[in-house]
Amino acid sequence: MTEALWSAGEAIAATGGTGPGGWNAHGVSIDSRSVLVGDLFVALAGPNFDGHDFVAEALAKGAAAAVVHRQPNDLPADAPLLLVGDSLEALRALARASRSRTAARVCGVTGSSGKTSTKEALRACLSPQGKTFASAGSLNNHWGVPLSLARLPKNADYAVFEMGMSNAGEIAELTELVRPDVAVITTIGLAHIEFFDSQEGIADAKSEIFQGMSPQGTAVLPRDDRFYDRLAARAEAAGLTKLLSFGRHAQSSSRLVDADLYETCSAVKAELRGKPLDFCLAQPGAHWVTNALAVLTAVSALGADPVSAAAELARLQPVSGRGARRKLTLPGGRAALLIDESYNANPDSVKAALAVLARCKPEGAGRRIAVLGDMLELGGQGPAFHAALSEAVTAADIDLVFLCGPLMAHLGRALPPSRVAALSADSKTLAPLVADALLPGDVLLVKGSLGSRMREVIAALDALAPGSDGDSEADAPSDQPTAPRAANGG
Repeated sequence: MTEALWSAGEAIAATGGTGPGGWNAHGVSIDSRSVLVGDLFVALAGPNFDGHDFVAEALAKGAAAAVVHRQPNDLPADAPLLLVGDSLEALRALARASRSRTAARVCGVTGSSGKTSTKEALRACLSPQGKTFASAGSLNNHWGVPLSLARLPKNADYAVFEMGMSNAGEIAELTELVRPDVAVITTIGLAHIEFFDSQEGIADAKSEIFQGMSPQGTAVLPRDDRFYDRLAARAEAAGLTKLLSFGRHAQSSSRLVDADLYETCSAVKAELRGKPLDFCLAQPGAHWVTNALAVLTAVSALGADPVSAAAELARLQPVSGRGARRKLTLPGGRAALLIDESYNANPDSVKAALAVLARCKPEGAGRRIAVLGDMLELGGQGPAFHAALSEAVTAADIDLVFLCGPLMAHLGRALPPSRVAALSADSKTLAPLVADALLPGDVLLVKGSLGSRMREVIAALDALAPGSDGDSEADAPSDQPTAPRAANGG
């Protein structure tokens, strides 16, 4: 039996709660639907569900104990309950205690695009060099980060945590918990611009990650980003003296010398902190080359071997919903290649995905097809940002576009009518139109913000192709759909 993640005594000491001892937990869960035997179930209360209503279910499934801030109904008097003042605060207290006791080198990742992919690449690159833990899926918000920290194994050598935000001040709260030794900012883009006056505000919000770091920490920054100087100044103002950077810029700590971009991979020539390093990257696209440089820079800053890490990049698998590919075999023998980018979207990531599609070669008489859903949280500039995608669509030589949502209607009006196959108000209506239009040899990209529900299109295609190589439910990202029944829906 492995060492317990949390004993009753450790959890009581961390949270200041009260309750019976004698139990040991080997995991932490906030969702009764996915609770495992031996988990500590934390009953969070949210706008849609209250986890206290599911404590009995969690215990019946084998949870070792439950953290509660009120007595649930219909439980025996001797139920293993840890009573606290507030369950979410107790989860944060577990996170703080976990961070304080670990000897792991800790990396925090934030940015407007590429956070989850960079985090997963760090997991893959560090795992052969030591026991590595990374947050699951996109658990990067006010409950996801403390949950991930509370799950950190005691004997981890490396730990990687993703931190996201929609508003200013949110990353400041998260970095106070994570206290990263190394902080990576992938890029400053337009995601969540609806909630900020400018991109400068986004850069400042991402820079909050430095507030949780000690002066011995290292900031890893995008040197080609137009906000680099602003980010560097914020890092220095937070007391950091170790600043590393990545990009094509001549002064980058990790400098891209050249890259050959292919349909399914890239060959990269770089200089990593003054030393030449050539490597293969099993992910296509210029944006992934940049991500890879960020990863290798962070690996070096964490004290691991970047040369060994570079070898892992040749085996790197795409994150589900963020570039995963599979062949679809539809009725009538129609076979098409699906590129699943359905998890999320912003102007920069859509342009990057279209550039990847441009390098794909359809078979026979096949076509390049883009299925695009609304990019959300762009505020009043949303219509203009959508219309501006017409240049990227044209540059990528896309044959047909299927558009979903009122914002994508602006792109439809900016494109020649012959290129727009359909415009629908929602993804459920659009999905069968896409499926019916596919021809043998087509290459199909599906992308949109999470709220656009472009996964409905993926599911519709899978429903038509029961013998295909993938399954949308099995391949779905494991982050937001497993949100707590307490806080983020059922």
